[in-house]
Amino acid sequence: MTKKQLIQLFEDRKVRTVWDDELQKWFFSIVDVCHVLTDSKDYQTARKYWNKLKQRLKDEGNETVTNCHQLKMKAEDGKMRLTDVADFEQLFRLIQSIPSPKAEPFKQWMAGVASKRVEQMQDPELNFEQAYEDYRRLGYSDRWINQRLKSIEVRKELTDEWDRAGVKEGQQYGSLTDIITKGWSGKTTKQYKQFKGLKKESLRDNMNRSFCGLE
Repeated sequence: MTKKQLIQLFEDRKVRTVWDDELQKWFFSIVDVCHVLTDSKDYQTARKYWNKLKQRLKDEGNETVTNCHQLKMKAEDGKMRLTDVADFEQLFRLIQSIPSPKAEPFKQWMAGVASKRVEQMQDPELNFEQAYEDYRRLGYSDRWINQRLKSIEVRKELTDEWDRAGVKEGQQYGSLTDIITKGWSGKTTKQYKQFKGLKKESLRDNMNRSFCGLE
């Protein structure tokens, strides 16, 4: 079973998602969806909202909540933590319980996410086009984005080789990445993130122009 994590953007707000190859479906972080629909100021507020809503729906005997399960997703502190998730149909029903002017636009966005995945499976090049659009919305320059997408392609080729060599994703990937990072920076990945003052942000998304070969 292969699960691919991806951060999707709805009106510049992040929604953590996981694509399950075996089940052929998306799973969405429910807290992130609550964060969007309730326009919460932070994730803690959104989490409290979901906890209260979940308890109310359980008391009402709502089967959607009963059938929801958890997956590990990267949290705000950068660690992988279990979080409540829902597939497309479950989330569609849960949204009915959240009064929000963004409910209908969000449903349309969800449908777009699903249809794009089908298109991307038929044409992998669309993955890069989507990434390009997302980085543009986040304010990155065209030159930076082009270099970043090249680095993603190189990273994919590298991890494919690791897979063929029997390297297990997770701790072993992290160890090899640390070796590479220490080779050019003298620091492990964690140490380099601390050096740059990063917490939950991606290190590769915060490299300067010199590193990217633009200067």
